Amino acid sequence: MKKRWLCLFVENEIGVLARISGLFSGKSYNLDSLTVGVTEDNTVSRMTISLTSDDRTFEQVKKQLNRSIEVIKVVDYTDIAVHMKELMFIKINGCSDKDIDEIFKISQVFHVKIIDYNRNAVLIESVQTEKRNNDLKSLLEKCYVNRIEIVRGGSVAVQALSIMDR
Repeated sequence: MKKRWLCLFVENEIGVLARISGLFSGKSYNLDSLTVGVTEDNTVSRMTISLTSDDRTFEQVKKQLNRSIEVIKVVDYTDIAVHMKELMFIKINGCSDKDIDEIFKISQVFHVKIIDYNRNAVLIESVQTEKRNNDLKSLLEKCYVNRIEIVRGGSVAVQALSIMDR
């Protein structure tokens, strides 16, 4: 089993997301992450999909997606150079002044933003790789047991430019 990434260009129409995600659930494929957004062309949306699968299953997924009428293009990002980021918000509750000082230090080390805080809570915004967000999450879970709330968006990715020219 291996972590896989797909980029789909699909028609920007009602029901496309439901049909694409239904294709995965109908075959009992589990999605790790799915993000969708309109592209520079308002009639086309880009989906970034993450799943964990073996080679055979992954090839089946790509073939089924290519057969879908709404899918314009399927790009396998698994083994190519890409820039990929995930949005994550972490709220830490029940903070003392000492906790808040420590959280500000952690935010500097992890290059994340404190986007809001009050006397007893801090809200962090992290736009990092999934691995880096996992590392931050693990650290904060250990330091602030049962005091954090996490909201994660799926990853988005774009093919790298500079690496291709070398």
